[in-house]
Amino acid sequence: MSTNASAQPASAPEPQAQPSGTYPPLEGATRIIGSVALSTAVFMNVLDTSIANVSIPTISGDLGVSTSQGTWVITSFAVANAITVPLTGWLTQRFGQVRLFLISTLLFVLASWLCGFSPSLEALIVFRVLQGAVAGPMIPLSQALMLASFPKAKAGMALAVWSMTTLVAPVAGPLLGGWISDNYSWPWIFYINVPVGLLAAWISWRIYSKRESVTRKLPIDKVGLALLVVWVGALQILLDKGKELDWFASSTIILLACVAVVAFVFFLIWELTDAHPVVDLRLFKERNFSVGAITLAVAYGVFFGNVVLLPLWLQSNMGYTATYAGLVTAPVGLLAILLTPIIGKMLATRDPRYLVTFAFIVFALVCFMRAGFNTQTDVRTLMIPTIIQGAAMAAFFVPLTSITLSGIEPWRIPAASGLSNFLRLTAGAFGTSISTTLWENRATLHHAQLTETARPGQQAFDHTLQTLNGLGMSDHQALSAIDGLINAQAFTMSAVDVFYASAVIFLLLTGLVWLARPKSAARSGGGASEAAAGAH
Repeated sequence: MSTNASAQPASAPEPQAQPSGTYPPLEGATRIIGSVALSTAVFMNVLDTSIANVSIPTISGDLGVSTSQGTWVITSFAVANAITVPLTGWLTQRFGQVRLFLISTLLFVLASWLCGFSPSLEALIVFRVLQGAVAGPMIPLSQALMLASFPKAKAGMALAVWSMTTLVAPVAGPLLGGWISDNYSWPWIFYINVPVGLLAAWISWRIYSKRESVTRKLPIDKVGLALLVVWVGALQILLDKGKELDWFASSTIILLACVAVVAFVFFLIWELTDAHPVVDLRLFKERNFSVGAITLAVAYGVFFGNVVLLPLWLQSNMGYTATYAGLVTAPVGLLAILLTPIIGKMLATRDPRYLVTFAFIVFALVCFMRAGFNTQTDVRTLMIPTIIQGAAMAAFFVPLTSITLSGIEPWRIPAASGLSNFLRLTAGAFGTSISTTLWENRATLHHAQLTETARPGQQAFDHTLQTLNGLGMSDHQALSAIDGLINAQAFTMSAVDVFYASAVIFLLLTGLVWLARPKSAARSGGGASEAAAGAH
């Protein structure tokens, strides 16, 4: 590459930087097999973000550490993953889409194998860092390769196929992790990635090896990379450990917050002024990208917060095991899988904003239904809103991704996908922390309010105490049982509060998506064909 080309600013790239050249879309069985291979790799990747969550007690016990120490197995993966996702655009231009995707997949398999063989917590954390780091580029690159596999007119279908795996995997993770931990041993939650990943990598190589993107030797933005590592790492650790350390009552959390804020400010200044930024923040100048990415991030954060909260409530207050709690939440994938292809086809003729609005209204309806839960709610009542939620999942992810990537120049698609996925994953971490913290704080408030009426001298309290005494309980045992009942009610009321607040947020998001200005469906396929143009 010539000197003047290498000095060219990121905002005006050279023509050969287009990621996929002039490769035609795949046809017939080749396209189907390639899509399955990409989807399998993504499913494996996304699954690993949640599959270890329910296995932490087992892992901690086997390795001889406390549960709080064991949570670093989750934190280490999340931090490394969050750092490398926004680097996808820069890495793609340097190494190529196909080569980077295959290397990431194979290293993910190796890291998974090493995680299973870890003899100590320290070794497991090191290998989880490696696993999270190499997992970063896999999701946005699979999206770009999937779009390149389909004709522009079927871009909505490409996004639909891709999104099914990213939506179902977080729900399936806890169920599969719990089942494996109950019936086998925890290393198998990592070993299962080995055959799946090798098969996905082999098929992807056979199909995509001759469709490599053009590369160029970009200078390494060392300052930007260092600042990214510092602020994202500090933020992720803050979010993962905040509740455990009592948030800003802890000097550690305050220090992490200061480091994250200062490093983030310097990162913004540096990346917006550097000629070759490691993360292309200029994408936010695009109206559709900004609105789409922010709306997707907020919606996913609220959605994921509910995904985490519901099984927690079922296990801690309703007496469900991890496996049965997973079975209650698993049906969410049914309508999502059935309707996503239909939504993909509708993008060719419908304004994606209407589809997103429909999805948010359904999400709000589901949350309002859950706001009616109580400690006597049966399995059927629990599962009905879960099943309905599948329709909303299908209708919000694909159209919002379409809006986000529409109008983006071809060479910027991997960077745009990486940055939007980074926002989505970070919002998911925020959603988890906020929902679980609110749940516990509101439970404390409700417990205090309930104990104001549940005290000696009140008819209901005295009657319950006498009844428990009549069953052979001592006063101490009876009071402990009553406190358990109050706790169950308090945490249930708190969960209801979170569900109600989630419904309100989804209703507000229906207005946010209309700030986007995608071209008319008749001309642009609802924005999806423009996204596909970036992959051809």
